[in-house]
Amino acid sequence: MSDATTFSATAPETLEGWYALHQIFSIDRRALTSSLDPQDHAARRGGDSTNGAETQHGGWSTCVELIGSAADLMLIHFRPTLDEIGQAQRALARSPIAGSLILKYSFLSVTEAGLYHLSAELAQAATTRGGAVGDAGYREEAARRVEAERSNPHVQRRLFPTMPDGMEYVCFYPMSKRRAVGQNWYAQTLEERSRLMQTHGMTGRRYAGRVIQIITGAIGLDAWEWGVTLFGKDPLDFKKLVTDMRFDEVSANYADFGDFYVGRIARESDLSAVVETIAYGRP
Repeated sequence: MSDATTFSATAPETLEGWYALHQIFSIDRRALTSSLDPQDHAARRGGDSTNGAETQHGGWSTCVELIGSAADLMLIHFRPTLDEIGQAQRALARSPIAGSLILKYSFLSVTEAGLYHLSAELAQAATTRGGAVGDAGYREEAARRVEAERSNPHVQRRLFPTMPDGMEYVCFYPMSKRRAVGQNWYAQTLEERSRLMQTHGMTGRRYAGRVIQIITGAIGLDAWEWGVTLFGKDPLDFKKLVTDMRFDEVSANYADFGDFYVGRIARESDLSAVVETIAYGRP
């Protein structure tokens, strides 16, 4: 087996942080209208705060009013564990407003930092010393360097993102790397994937201060392989960023995209108020 083939079969090291759940809903306006009596209205307006709410053990949720979509709103939850994502999901299902919401799409993932460059270096070092990826020497060095990477403040921000301040617009889309004949991302050498991702990352860095990206991995959790959540001050920056990235070699040759969901973070603090605002408009 050649070195190139060995590298091709090697997955990059990754770091994971908080679990994430994106929920896309339409509003059943008939069900909402039928429930609008004064007592029920008061009950709905309590205990379902979601917008920017931080949890006791870490993580947060926010609600986005979708614009230009067949759906009406998107809830985004970040939690330290999968069980806590389940708790958020069940709490919403039990809330008084739940009967007015129709789930159209959901995406489960976990914040991820892909260590392509580090992994390529580790693989090359293993080959140089006459060893192999995955042997004892590789695992020992990988554990040391991955832990050092985890403590990097930039990586910490990627794994445990805070609610962006002053960036009211949101764009979310799922994506996967292509596996077509002649365009198979997973058949490329680790060194080549590292080169492509470094170039891709440089494009994103040009939008620092204008767009905040949260990358979540979904392999083994969803049909799509990654989720991208963008926060920005100007929604045109989403168009410009995604356009620039599609002209990168890695996206041009290997990226497949799902549907895009775009909107604005809701002004109201609780979900019931958000739903009623979307359904009937602001005073």
